[in-house]
Amino acid sequence: MTTRIVLIAAAAAAVCSAAVPLGDATRGANLFREQKCVSCHSLNGEGGKVGPDLGRTVSREYTPSLLASQMWNHAPQMWSAMEKAGVAAPKLDSQQAADLFAYFFAARFFDKKGDAGRGRKAFVEKGCASCHNIGATSASTGTNVLKWASVTDPIELGRQMWNHSPQMKSAMAAKNVKMPTLTAPEMNDITIYLQNLPGAKEQKPQFSPASAATGEDLFKARGCAGCHKGAKALGKSGTLKSTADFAAAMWNHPGKAPQRDELRPEEMKRLVGYLWALQFADEGGVAARGEKAFSAKGCANCHTSSNMPKLTHGESDNSFGMVAVLWGHGPSMKKQMAAKGVQWPHFQNSEMADVLAYLRTTR
Repeated sequence: MTTRIVLIAAAAAAVCSAAVPLGDATRGANLFREQKCVSCHSLNGEGGKVGPDLGRTVSREYTPSLLASQMWNHAPQMWSAMEKAGVAAPKLDSQQAADLFAYFFAARFFDKKGDAGRGRKAFVEKGCASCHNIGATSASTGTNVLKWASVTDPIELGRQMWNHSPQMKSAMAAKNVKMPTLTAPEMNDITIYLQNLPGAKEQKPQFSPASAATGEDLFKARGCAGCHKGAKALGKSGTLKSTADFAAAMWNHPGKAPQRDELRPEEMKRLVGYLWALQFADEGGVAARGEKAFSAKGCANCHTSSNMPKLTHGESDNSFGMVAVLWGHGPSMKKQMAAKGVQWPHFQNSEMADVLAYLRTTR
């Protein structure tokens, strides 16, 4: 009985420590402006020119831990620039950090740069243009593409790909045309093509996943959990990867799901919320490497085994929390480190994920 109680408590603790804030792109876009980030940084050409264009530092392996490490690496320069400009350094909490990340995701920050020309060609060759035209909609054609909300909303794009795939398959079978598959690069090119059409550019990026807990319930109720287990399990870092990967996967998904019913908007938001939490609760760091990095970076000079960081709300359990720690306590930490002759830490590759994995073992 005692063992069972201990196991239940341990499982509950693991779930709590894995809780990751769900970001909202709209809030992130507002925050990007309100906190004056846009004064120095641009995103895909829109914004200041003092700092690098965040839309040009694209990596397919971009994760919250990489966002946190890049912020740590450049924080001293950012604080100095803000001080010279008379701008107060913002303080971000975990939720706000998650909102910024969601905004970058919605703005296709993590997708390789697509090509509108290739996208137009694929749109025609894959048969999309035979039903979905650029002009008015008629009884014999699909919805005018300029009215697709999914053009700038990765969640809605994935939902439409899922809902529309069976209908498209039937329509093409009636015409004796083979159902096309879409690779992530092709989906990316098509989306870039559609986003650059007249009238589509005014649409703002959206990305607002919903409750991870109710998303998990829906994942089971819809029968997804019956197939996505073992080697096909989705609980690994990189589940969502990019907007193009996600949409292409939903389109190409074989029609063998136990309940292949259409998904409502709120259902897809819940499912993505669950996948989002799965992907970023554990970014694959190695605690043993993290412990070594924790010491090598100078963190152990102040934070010993008996004096680990006292962070509220389990902030050191995930990357968004570490961003909050940086902006909340970073300036004072920098002063203390300078007084002790300790250099400001720079994180490479997976080092931040490793440190986070190590810190979780100290809880």
